[in-house]
Amino acid sequence: MIVPAAVSKILIRDLVSIEDLRQLQKVEREVWEMGDEDSLPMTLAIALQAAGSIFVGAFDRDKLVGFAFGIVGREHGQITIHSHMLAVLEPYRQHDLGLKLKQAQRERALALGIREMTWTYDPLQSRNAHLNFAKLGIVSDTYKVNFYGPETSSVLHRNGTDRLWVRWLLEQRRTRDRVAGKDGRVETLDTLRLLAPLVTFNGDGRPARADLGEALARQRVSIEIPGEILEVERTDMGLAREWREATRWAFTEAIRAGFYVAEFCRSIRGQQGPGAYLLERGSVGEVFPET
Repeated sequence: MIVPAAVSKILIRDLVSIEDLRQLQKVEREVWEMGDEDSLPMTLAIALQAAGSIFVGAFDRDKLVGFAFGIVGREHGQITIHSHMLAVLEPYRQHDLGLKLKQAQRERALALGIREMTWTYDPLQSRNAHLNFAKLGIVSDTYKVNFYGPETSSVLHRNGTDRLWVRWLLEQRRTRDRVAGKDGRVETLDTLRLLAPLVTFNGDGRPARADLGEALARQRVSIEIPGEILEVERTDMGLAREWREATRWAFTEAIRAGFYVAEFCRSIRGQQGPGAYLLERGSVGEVFPET
């Protein structure tokens, strides 16, 4: 059994050697259970690292227990970092290492003069949504259907690979506040209680869709998701696919109508209840004009 070190003994540092990158491959395969065809090739990892991509890792003594890496990209006329992967071994997840790794990425990007980072995640994953919105302060105005194809070799990619493409505005006050631990959950919950969701639970765990025209006539809309979609996938893949289809419809229609994804609350009806996204009318560029 793995006994993690105390959080104070876990070191966050850059990955600098081929051995570091070999350990990255092991963590990637353990977390995602990917086949060779979907894993990061060692030669590509070496080239990306040498070319200036940001590779950071969390080390328990000499053992890599988590990592994040991002590659240089270009969007809306500026250089960005696209954070392609973040993974933490299960016994170490209570240490907030995902948050610490993202903070390390942000520090390195800012040192390079880069003001924005992007990445993708599955919007049905409530834990990731909580990290991204509540703790990091991201926003999103892009939904990608089956971004990696209908499925991959990973056990985590059997219910489609739809993704929110998120934007982390590294110098924006929202980001600084969230990284400093200032969470807007109370205000978000108050707002969500006043909204009729575009997708909601219908009483037996299935998604119910609201009238699209009526919902999109408002300035704010919400979209509910299950509290633990991986448990739904394990017990009833058909139901999990219903949630994928319903939320795909809701996100794509709302974003097409001029909304962006502003917030997420992991639980809105008690510990076992669903989570919910808050979408607001407007564009990221308008709401955050300094970006």
